[in-house]
Amino acid sequence: MSTDGVSQAYGRWAPVYDLVFGPVFKKGRSEAVIAAEKIGGRILEVGVGTGISLPEYSRSSRLVGIDISDPMLDKARERVRKLKLHNVEDIRVGDAEALEYEDESFDVVVAQYVITSVPNPEKALDEFARVCRVGGEIVITTRVGAETGVRDKIERALMPITSRLGFRTEFPFSRYTDWAAGRDDIELVERRELPPLGHFSLVRFAKRAVDGGKA
Repeated sequence: MSTDGVSQAYGRWAPVYDLVFGPVFKKGRSEAVIAAEKIGGRILEVGVGTGISLPEYSRSSRLVGIDISDPMLDKARERVRKLKLHNVEDIRVGDAEALEYEDESFDVVVAQYVITSVPNPEKALDEFARVCRVGGEIVITTRVGAETGVRDKIERALMPITSRLGFRTEFPFSRYTDWAAGRDDIELVERRELPPLGHFSLVRFAKRAVDGGKA
């Protein structure tokens, strides 16, 4: 998978994304917004896509949305204008693996169905942690691959096809836990299965103070 390849794939999805994926991911979107709103403040949504989740946030939250695909963002900008979402500060092209924001710029970083679509997931997670303030959270909805059995074999076999469509089928949860275990400032605080079929999860990481810093 490459950044350009993912951008092109989602550019092709843009005209039909809401129709195809909107109903499937509706529960996950709502749960991610609820989790983010418990922290509130300034929220970065990475992989904002067509902006389908933006109207679900409270108007008191300040929102910034980025995505690798400009055609997807055209849909998001149209949605912001149409619904007069004045709490949306900015919608722009951005790379999850190289966020153009200062350290601790956001209270919450939300990434919905993004991590399995980036070329280097751990690099993206590091960036989420960097721009999230101490005491804030990283809220992720994600597909979780099987680690054994028939489903695992099928997911691995499908990877050459699904990677061209812009996402991975093979992605064990251990990649999240291994990443968190390698950092002193990140704690896994929740993993909850989401529909359909429990193949997706809501995952929350809290950013903690280290070296005697204040939370």
